[in-house]
Amino acid sequence: MSPYYNDKTLIFADGNYLSPTELKGDSYSQTLHYGNGVFEGIRSYKTATGARIFRAKEHYERLIYGTEVMNIPFHYSINELIDITYKLLDLNGFQDAYIRPIVVAGANMGLGSAGESSFIIQCWEWGKLMGDKLLKVRTSSFQRPNPKSCFVDAKVTGHYINSILARNESSVSGHDEAILLDINNNVAECSGANVFIEKDGQLFTPPKGHIMPGITRTTIIEICQEFGIPVEERHFTIDEMKSADSAFFTGTAAEVVGLKSIDDYVFPKSWEETHGYRLMHLYKQEVLGERSNNYSKAI
Repeated sequence: MSPYYNDKTLIFADGNYLSPTELKGDSYSQTLHYGNGVFEGIRSYKTATGARIFRAKEHYERLIYGTEVMNIPFHYSINELIDITYKLLDLNGFQDAYIRPIVVAGANMGLGSAGESSFIIQCWEWGKLMGDKLLKVRTSSFQRPNPKSCFVDAKVTGHYINSILARNESSVSGHDEAILLDINNNVAECSGANVFIEKDGQLFTPPKGHIMPGITRTTIIEICQEFGIPVEERHFTIDEMKSADSAFFTGTAAEVVGLKSIDDYVFPKSWEETHGYRLMHLYKQEVLGERSNNYSKAI
């Protein structure tokens, strides 16, 4: 049995709610052959008022952006997407869930974009992707893609080969995750999350341009601004990261997770005394709707 579904699971596929085992794919799909598909990673949370999808509007805006830059036909509105997603959660009896919408390009063995697509939403109960323990990470031998080679700010399925290579490399060497550098040898991100470092009470995170500008990253920056935590978007090198007091990753699947070390450098500041630790708890309150000033635009 799959770890993601059972015999009671329903998915949404092109207007129908059906079992994952009923889904039929096209073996000539351009997504299957060339990686030209677009997806999102979204979370919903159990709250006092029921299931709450965190920043659904922003996630679906990014999905639509991806279909536009990759020239994949897509005709759903944001409100339709949000309504469908809440219905799917309800049909599966989920409140705490990870949600994976994906736009699959149609058949085309050529390299021009396909003229049609399919749309699927799947959801399952999933804990924090990277767990709660502090992570041992390494500098990857793989670089983040050149932003002149593709749209690095779109969640295109084929782009994640880069992440798989980096993640596999880190596993082989006994590390939990990998830090990828950009083409200028500045820190970009890890295989599936954004990175922040803390130095002398100030937070730094790589700017947009070479990274996936995460929605969790944006939320963390907004919370920092609200609480007066100094944060700056700027480039920094791996050597600068190895002189930082602490560091953490942010992402929808990972939420906020602290780092223990990078290569042979152990971050010296106790995690419980860092901005990252405080933000981990503030972020959890935010997604659960437990703060008076929430940034979620979910309907």
